Amino acid sequence: MSNQELEVLGHDGAVDACCPGLLTAPLDEGQAVELAKVFKALGDPVRLRLLSMIASRAGGEVCVCDLTPAFDLSQPTISHHLKLLRQAGLIDCERRGTWVYYWLLPQMTDRLAGILTRPGGEPLPVRAEAAGGCS
Repeated sequence: MSNQELEVLGHDGAVDACCPGLLTAPLDEGQAVELAKVFKALGDPVRLRLLSMIASRAGGEVCVCDLTPAFDLSQPTISHHLKLLRQAGLIDCERRGTWVYYWLLPQMTDRLAGILTRPGGEPLPVRAEAAGGCS
């Protein structure tokens, strides 16, 4: 994993203006770079579990004190993973006294869902060569 920083998406409009579904128009280079940052943040099993735990929490938010015990990782490592999810625009947080509380930013997950969804749920065309694979 590289140490490069992820910048928060959606705050500068980069993703807002970008995202036709993959089946309606090809992504341009800038769109692909911006979306790759989000997918990279989701590409780690710990971060994917953290996002799931945050998103599925009743009440919409969860204390870091409730997240850390679910993993066999140190608190600084969990904080690092949460930071990467925050920088990708998937979650946000607020410090309340000693603890930090996290919640999902559904705008980003909705954008990702929209990008990956077929228009109108239309089925993909069936290709005759599909059963044979690539040559």
